[in-house]
Amino acid sequence: MKKIRCAIYTRKSSEEGLDQDFNSLDAQREACEAYVASQKHEGWVALPERYDDGGVSGGTLDRSGLQRLLQAIDDGLVDQIIVYKIDRLTRSLMDFSKLIERLDAADASFVSVTQSFNTATSMGRLTLNVLLSFAQFEREVTAERIRDKIAASKKKGMWMGGPVPLGYRVQDRQLIIKDDEASAVRQIYDLYLALGTVRALKQEVDRLGMISRHWVTRAGEQRGGKPYTRGHLYRILTNPLYVGKVSHKGQTYDGQHQGIVQCDVWDRVQTRLTSSAAKPRNQNSITYGSIGRQTQVSALAGKLFDETRDRLTPSHANKKGRRYRYYVSNRLVRRSGEAGATGNTVGGWRLPARPLEETITNIITDRLSDDRWVRDLSVVSQQAADAIHAIKHGAARLLVRIAQAQSPIELVAPLIDKIIIADGHITIRLDRAVLLSALGFKEPKGSSNQQAEPEPLIIKTPFDHRKRGVESKLVLGQNQSALLDPVLITNIANARQWLDKIKNGISVSQIAKEQNRSIRQIQRHIELAFLSPKIILLITEGSQPPELTSRHLLNTPIPMDWDEQHHLFGIS
Repeated sequence: MKKIRCAIYTRKSSEEGLDQDFNSLDAQREACEAYVASQKHEGWVALPERYDDGGVSGGTLDRSGLQRLLQAIDDGLVDQIIVYKIDRLTRSLMDFSKLIERLDAADASFVSVTQSFNTATSMGRLTLNVLLSFAQFEREVTAERIRDKIAASKKKGMWMGGPVPLGYRVQDRQLIIKDDEASAVRQIYDLYLALGTVRALKQEVDRLGMISRHWVTRAGEQRGGKPYTRGHLYRILTNPLYVGKVSHKGQTYDGQHQGIVQCDVWDRVQTRLTSSAAKPRNQNSITYGSIGRQTQVSALAGKLFDETRDRLTPSHANKKGRRYRYYVSNRLVRRSGEAGATGNTVGGWRLPARPLEETITNIITDRLSDDRWVRDLSVVSQQAADAIHAIKHGAARLLVRIAQAQSPIELVAPLIDKIIIADGHITIRLDRAVLLSALGFKEPKGSSNQQAEPEPLIIKTPFDHRKRGVESKLVLGQNQSALLDPVLITNIANARQWLDKIKNGISVSQIAKEQNRSIRQIQRHIELAFLSPKIILLITEGSQPPELTSRHLLNTPIPMDWDEQHHLFGIS
């Protein structure tokens, strides 16, 4: 009788209870050992090595116990994996496909002791896929609950973790003032009020020899203990934690911790920062009317980011008595004094402000002129005819104001939450609630969507980026509809065919051999089969965003959740 070496794998998502003499991992192993013992007549033998992962999520394969087990399988030391339930092994369909391929290559298999089915039959494979789908659904629902819990806790003023701010220490999950650091924070606030600018503040704290907090990570890495950057000082000056507040998604709530800075000092600092900025920050209320300012402002300040998520900050140059405004990547500003620090050598953007602002205005006004797009703005599930009429009328009224405004961008900018500039396209994220308010539309009382946070609107538009020295010019694409991409369509069709073969028991290595490709190529292409129906429809119609190419998709991890896919690829 052939001996079948069985390795028992156990996992628990949280660390709760792992310090007990008999914990969840022990209970799983005991059940698996009993099952292996019941199959002794088949030659099953439980290996003594323990492959345990305590406090590790099933949404990733990066687990020490699992990696040791997979290495033992590759070395030919294990014939069969025994788990209590399938979700102990993985909660991801894509990860499971990779595990099956690795097991097939080693001529090994796995068994779930509480879920009995035969993967050699089509019904068994269907059952397996259903179970894994529910396991992944459970993980995603749990993540949503955690996000909701964090939001509710912050509304109660609780600090929910993250980097501990300067001036505090953590005790029993509460922020406690650390006196020596708190005095440094107060000194920074006082110096700013005395000097008036963050630039002058930076020079003074350097002269005084003030440095950031020094600390050691769990991995033993040394962090901090360096001179403050201007960005770090600005974050200290604008962090509401220092006045006893907790912020969450643009809202602030009374915190359960004690503030370090007095309220009047905080208010004076914020007033000074606002008056010194190129554009007033943190404006919660917007007034739409005629613009009569004589001074030029950079209305998109704080809203522009590049493809690396680096902020673009306002800048200007004076030539022959004229003032030229720009938006410049922050990393170029930081290195402005270094030799050779240009957009070509460091990487970054230096965009002329007026053409960029005109481009953004044109993109948004084009959408506001589209009746179908405007009609779909409301989040009301069943729109009445009068509601649709009100939205369209509000859009027409706003378009007239923008056309007559001396500075149209100042009417458009408050509608914008964030803009991302990347080579080949501009992504504009609009604040739906602010836009509807600007159109004079309010959700009807009793609407089921009033309690839910409105989802942002995303507009993605192609453009041509032309460089001249360190300058950049944006040319908005005239034809924003993409052509059919036969290569991408073919790759998606192949991916779906290969996925069907895997479901029918054919291994990835066999498919790779048939297609004369590497196993890695097959695995990467199969991810295209998990694209949402909406994305696939856009691709087959040729109306997908132009950057959504085979190269981009194959180099980007594709999430299993369709809504996450739409957000990642800018599909509204």
